[in-house]
Amino acid sequence: MRITGYRSHGVSAAVALVNAVTSVTGDASEDALRRLLRDNGFLWREFEPRDAEAFRRWGRTLRPFFEAGGLEEAMGMLNELMLEVPMHPHLADHEPHGLHMHYAPPSSRLPHRFRATTLMNLAELVVEHGLGRTGVCAAGDCDRVYADTSRSGRRRFCSETCANRTNVAAFRARRRT
Repeated sequence: MRITGYRSHGVSAAVALVNAVTSVTGDASEDALRRLLRDNGFLWREFEPRDAEAFRRWGRTLRPFFEAGGLEEAMGMLNELMLEVPMHPHLADHEPHGLHMHYAPPSSRLPHRFRATTLMNLAELVVEHGLGRTGVCAAGDCDRVYADTSRSGRRRFCSETCANRTNVAAFRARRRT
């Protein structure tokens, strides 16, 4: 059985959505949202143009979680959202995922299923690893968020590009002094 939590597609989908909707470099167009759903294992063919605003709103709603200053603040946000997003957990067994959990009824529309899944997977991440695996990119000129899925849990950048650029700048600054 697949273990949920930071390994789940729901966490990476939440990160991708927040970055698409709230980052200066993001793309929250309908086509970009469809790609985001497809790339993260959601039933992207069910996406309808009328769903776009619901996804954008959810991305804006989740951003403060990644900016949270501490565990209590993040827990408060997630708990509040869990009261607002109706959930009906149940087991499902279908391809390509095998046996796994669904958090919204099968009859729910895609935006609701996405909200429930991303919310529960972020909550599982916090339960398993605390808040140290999420945040806003440490690169000074980047506003993107991240969730660390590595074993070491030391990630502080949204991408290798930001990490490399920051490390090269720090190296050059040290050499100048």
